[in-house]
Amino acid sequence: MSAQDQIRETIEKNDVVLFMKGTKMMPQCGFSSRVAGVLNYMGVDFADVNVLADAEIRQGIKDFSEWPTIPQLYVKGEFVGGCDIVTEMTLSGELDQLFESKGVAYDKDAAEKIRAANA
Repeated sequence: MSAQDQIRETIEKNDVVLFMKGTKMMPQCGFSSRVAGVLNYMGVDFADVNVLADAEIRQGIKDFSEWPTIPQLYVKGEFVGGCDIVTEMTLSGELDQLFESKGVAYDKDAAEKIRAANA
């Protein structure tokens, strides 16, 4: 199976996927840590794909999304963005709206706490 096929299958089989450096419990870069931390804190059930474990996946996800950086967040098959976009969406409430519109469970109180702490 090609890297593109593996990526497509992972995105199709999981409601929320984070392609990241490291894992959700042990991120290996600050940007990946920030996005995984937001998702973990908000109680979102997500699949993590460690791009450091497979060079083909690491390059393949950049080609797949036509986005040059890691991490990359997908929700219900839709590319959301990287660290800056996810951070902005979290602080503006757009991430909540996306999760609600896609039927993804998350802790609304936790999302509010993130915004309050960054106000």
